[in-house]
This record gives sequence, C-alpha cells and structure tokens, in this order.
Amino acid sequence: MMQVEALDSLACLERVRQGDEAAARSLMQHLHPLVLKVVRSHRPRRTSEEDLTQSVFMKMFAHLDQFSGSVPLEHWVSRIAVNTCLNQLRHEQARPELRYADLTEEEEQVVQSLSTTAEELPITRQVAARELVDRLLGLLTPEDRLVITLLHLEECTLEEVRQRTGWSTGVVKVRAFRARQKLKKHLARLMKEHQP
Repeated sequence: MMQVEALDSLACLERVRQGDEAAARSLMQHLHPLVLKVVRSHRPRRTSEEDLTQSVFMKMFAHLDQFSGSVPLEHWVSRIAVNTCLNQLRHEQARPELRYADLTEEEEQVVQSLSTTAEELPITRQVAARELVDRLLGLLTPEDRLVITLLHLEECTLEEVRQRTGWSTGVVKVRAFRARQKLKKHLARLMKEHQP
C-alpha cells in the first residue's frame, strides 16, 4: 500500500482525483488521526465521533477540486472538520432533544412509572416529575412553553392567556394543542427508549 508520507501531498491528491482508490485509502489513513483529534475536541454530544469523522471525509472527497494547494492539506482538512462539527452543533441546538440517558435516576423512575401504570405518581416522585416536565418544556419554543405554562401549570383561563399574550383565543387553542402534541411526542420517545 502506498504511504502518503513518501509522496508529495499534491501528487497523492492528483492520483485520488484520477480515481486511484489505493491513494484515497492512504490519504484517509494519513489524515484520520488529525480528523479524529478535531472531531473529539469539537464534537456535539449527541453525535458519534465515527459518524462525524465519516462525514468529514465525505465532504473532503466531494470538494477535493476546491483544494488549491495554497495552504497545507492538513489545514484545509482541519477547517472542513471544524466546520462540520460546528454545523452539527447548530443543528442540534436548533432541534434540541432529550434522551433517556440524559435523565436523572429520579426522572427515570418517573418515566418508568408513567410507562407501567396510569395511577397518579406518589408524593415522593412529584419533585422529579416537575423536573422532568421542566426539561420537556425546555424542548419547546418560548411561545409554546408560555402557553403550556399559563394554561396547565398556572391554570389560567383561555381569556386570561389571551389577555396576557395578546393572541386571539383561536391562536391560544391551536398553539396549546400543538405544544401538547410535541410534549406527548417527546415523552413517548423517552418511554420507548426505556422499554427493553
């Protein structure tokens, strides 16, 4: 197998551009430690390092024609790796997610209780239930969180919510319905993760 260290980077890249699979494998082996180091230091917590590393290499090969050689290949690949990690982080922040593994032991017990019985939670679990509700509410948009808080936690009437928000009654009802559906979906996913 060809070793990248023994070749000029530009010559190796030219062989990759011509479809030389051995050169592509050697290039990946040479760059893998660098990419892995960047991914490990910038990886969002919900994304596996293997997936992110593979994504970096896919982007690198897809945009190989954009590498001009004006900077070292390692710098160019590092920039791709950092940008890939930052884009994934932005994606995760835009679509927050709560996983069963993120829950405290007490919150796990609440989910277990909810998934096995329809009975009201015992007093000892109500604090953990409230913490779980707060975490689930944190997954909603600020407007959805507000309408759920006002209607269900503060027990305001529709008219009181309408007055406090300035939204029409219809908007309050629709937003509350959609927010409840989102909460149910998040809770159902947690309960599904809990099941063996």
